Amino acid sequence: MMRSDHDPVAAEQMDAIVASVAAPQKRKSKGKSPTARTLDELRKRGWIAQVVERWNQHAHVRVDLFGVIDLVAIAFDSKPVTETFILGIQACAGGDHANRRDKIIAEPRAKAWVDAGGRLELWSWAKQGARGKAKRWQLRVETYAEMVASEREAAT
Repeated sequence: MMRSDHDPVAAEQMDAIVASVAAPQKRKSKGKSPTARTLDELRKRGWIAQVVERWNQHAHVRVDLFGVIDLVAIAFDSKPVTETFILGIQACAGGDHANRRDKIIAEPRAKAWVDAGGRLELWSWAKQGARGKAKRWQLRVETYAEMVASEREAAT
């Protein structure tokens, strides 16, 4: 059917159709991933950091370094720097903290990483704040030593 310049209703309908096709609706952004938040935090601290998890396109899964590490950082304890250390981090959303802790404890390569001198931490991100107030992203950090100690306490 041809557009008729004599029919203003048909012209308006056609313009609306063209506009909807030409300008698709914007999707709401999901925000940053826990890995991206962690990388930003590490860089804010001045540490050298790199994402080491990779995407396996054949299996459609993310693969962590040694089964548990998403990021590796060369970290400094304070300024002036008195100690430099290598830090492996598992980054996750706050609701996944317990599951990731269990995953780290169950992975023998996590202990090997720590035995070799690396530090290992679980960083989880959750929006928190008082009722009626703005919710802010809060970081929760748990070290490998804390994970093992809490596991031992639970076992006794």
